Amino acid sequence: MYATVSSDCIGCGACEAICPQVFRMNDYEIAEAYKNPVPDEAEQSTKEAAKSCPVAAIILE
Repeated sequence: MYATVSSDCIGCGACEAICPQVFRMNDYEIAEAYKNPVPDEAEQSTKEAAKSCPVAAIILE
C-alpha cells in the first residue's frame, strides 16, 4: 500500500497522531507521507488515519 497526502490538507495533525510511522508534519505544517510503501505493521493505523482525515486528503493505493 502507498499513502499520499493531497493539497487539500489543512494541517490538523490527526494523521500524525494516529500513525506517526507513516505521516509527519512538514516545515509548512502540512502532513506528508514519508514512509512508502507503508510498512505491513502500519497498514491498519494508516487506514484509520485516512478515515479520520477531516478533509479526506489522504489517498491510499
